Amino acid sequence: MTAPVQDAGERRGVVLDIEGMTCASCVARVEKRLQLVPGVEASVNLATESAKVQAPAGVPDDALVDAVKAAGYDAVVRGSAAAGGAAHDHAAHDHGVQEHDEHGPDGHDHGGHDHDIEDVPGETTLRTRLLVSAVLSAPILLISMVMPLHFPGWQWVMLVLTLPVVVWAGWPFHRATLRNARHGAATMDTLITLGTIAALLWSIWVTVTGGMHVYFEVAAVVTTFLLLGRFIEQRSKRRAGAALRSLMELGARDVVLAGPDGRDGDTVPIERLRRGDRFVVRPGGTIATDGVVEDGEAAIDASMLTGESAPVTVVPGGTVTGGTIAVDGRLIVRATAVGSDTRLARIASLVEDAQAGKSRIQRLADRISGVFVPIVIGLAVLTLVGWVVAGQGVESGFVAAVAVLIIACPCALGLATPVAVLVGTGRGAQLGVLVTGPEAIETAGRIDTLVLDKTGTVTSGRMSVHGVVLGRGVERDEVLRVAGALESGSEHPIARAIVAEAGAGVPALTGFRNHAGRGVSGEVAGREAFAGSLSFAADRGARVPEEIERAATEAASTVVIVGWSSAAGMSPTARAAILVGDTVRDDSAAAIAQLRGLGLDVVLLTGDGEGIARKVADEVGIDTVIAGVSPEGKVDEIRRLQSGGRRVAMVGDGVNDAAALATAELGIAMGGGTDAAMHASDVTLVRDSLTAAADAVRLSRRVLGIIRGNLFWAFGYNVAAIPLAAFGLLTPMIAGAAMAFSSVFVVLNSLRLRTFR
Repeated sequence: MTAPVQDAGERRGVVLDIEGMTCASCVARVEKRLQLVPGVEASVNLATESAKVQAPAGVPDDALVDAVKAAGYDAVVRGSAAAGGAAHDHAAHDHGVQEHDEHGPDGHDHGGHDHDIEDVPGETTLRTRLLVSAVLSAPILLISMVMPLHFPGWQWVMLVLTLPVVVWAGWPFHRATLRNARHGAATMDTLITLGTIAALLWSIWVTVTGGMHVYFEVAAVVTTFLLLGRFIEQRSKRRAGAALRSLMELGARDVVLAGPDGRDGDTVPIERLRRGDRFVVRPGGTIATDGVVEDGEAAIDASMLTGESAPVTVVPGGTVTGGTIAVDGRLIVRATAVGSDTRLARIASLVEDAQAGKSRIQRLADRISGVFVPIVIGLAVLTLVGWVVAGQGVESGFVAAVAVLIIACPCALGLATPVAVLVGTGRGAQLGVLVTGPEAIETAGRIDTLVLDKTGTVTSGRMSVHGVVLGRGVERDEVLRVAGALESGSEHPIARAIVAEAGAGVPALTGFRNHAGRGVSGEVAGREAFAGSLSFAADRGARVPEEIERAATEAASTVVIVGWSSAAGMSPTARAAILVGDTVRDDSAAAIAQLRGLGLDVVLLTGDGEGIARKVADEVGIDTVIAGVSPEGKVDEIRRLQSGGRRVAMVGDGVNDAAALATAELGIAMGGGTDAAMHASDVTLVRDSLTAAADAVRLSRRVLGIIRGNLFWAFGYNVAAIPLAAFGLLTPMIAGAAMAFSSVFVVLNSLRLRTFR
């Protein structure tokens, strides 16, 4: 149904939540149908199962929903009453989805099994089907293989056990076959259906007519193995919306409104905050939304959003970003953006778009089966016809045709990738490397450029003292004792680093004052003392010696000026400059040497300044540095490298890295980082060590080699065995045994990955 365009001049945006999309061809169908509605432009997002639509104001929502339904999918308008519970952010909803067409009209399986396959959401899942199938297949296989168990009527027992496996447990494959048939497509599901149903029907016929050669175990075991492959695949792909959920959970839940006198007012849910409202940020609190500071000073920890390791001071007139933390100081902020207009929401949108825009690397098995499956079906039909034409009878032709389908049934093809991935990822977990699935492994095996975030990746993310520049006649221990005494009253990360360096036994501190975002002051051993920025030293009226001022202006670290007076009542003098910065991980240099030894170009990409970034890069052996980059800029830099023909992997740990991780061909998250980074990534380094990134690349290359070997064997075996079956040289029994052997070979070959070092 389409609606007349009543006003082509005015346009509106609509978001549709769509159920049932599983592959790129699904996206294409929905987009095509939506754009058949006059004046409509649509961008469909597979990762979040949603469509962003720009439509003329006169096009009703029902026209858009009907267009999606015409493509074979269900849709609701996000935020509408009809949407009900589905109106929330679809990306944050891990749910079961109905069985839908998992293949495009081109006949290729696009790897869209990223959900539990269900008849009805909330009912029997793929896990249940697999468990039931495995429990029933075990006695079927045992009875068929052990001759003493061939008791009177054993075929009927196997029939009773096999029917629910093939018909009910295997229904996802059969339903996909029927849906694809309506689009004129033949896929691996088609061959699975034909092979298992043919084996089942033949076995039923033999059982009814009193024969002995039944192939119930072929139908049941093939179904079970392939359900296992689908289950392994499904479990690795349930994280599409988790990055968006983690990003949005970074923000505050409630906000304290500011009263007219600046005091704390009512606490309200964040959803009630409006642009222009004034709200309070308490020390240690999360800033509710983007805004401008109207009153107060504070050090803002924005490391998880900007990548800068040191907190940044804000004063009245300065801007703050929702999701960052006020380390110290109390602020009154006027909201300038709320909801989807905030910077945090825009970064979440970048992650969403980048995930949807990733090229889905088709598994090698699917590339082969896309051509192989229709050929096999054609060969089975020709085999039957050929035997009949040759005068050998329908029964003989049918036996040969069944043998062709059974010998070609893609059990080995279906297991080639998931079993290797299962063993490889299990071994990877032992080495501190979590890989999401076959696409990530294939990509990791082919990357040529590795982009590293600095804070929390190359460095530990923890502040420490890098050095002390001393004035004349001053000792290092004295400086640290005074600074340690002053900073002992502060919870600032830089203060904690100085206190840790000073150690125990610092002098007593009296009259402590915290000058938010600028420094601290007080009396140490009866002398007026201070520690803070160079401008703070000037405000205190302190004389700053030339060597200390030069160190403060040229240092590639955060600088804390420490000074004290010579006697009570005298103005203080700057005595030293303490250099504080992030700490390079102990194994970073060795890890980067390993990565370069794998033939990878390594790039440092950070939100920190050029001086700090270059210092870290020189220390660990990185030549290429891109510094001072915002989260949005990181995405642009990744795309710039990709446009130059690079296959890029990104390693990061913060919210600021999430969009870049999703944009890169391969996203690698440090285990000590945020959930947003981990969920946006394809690989997580649980060991929280950069050396695990090198292990991930080596392991992925090894797994990919095993997969290629599996596919070569599985495909080569079929090519060699199908002609034998067609000419009657392989009975269905022998064909079933050969098919089982090919699966065993694939499994044994994959188990070699357990010895990976």
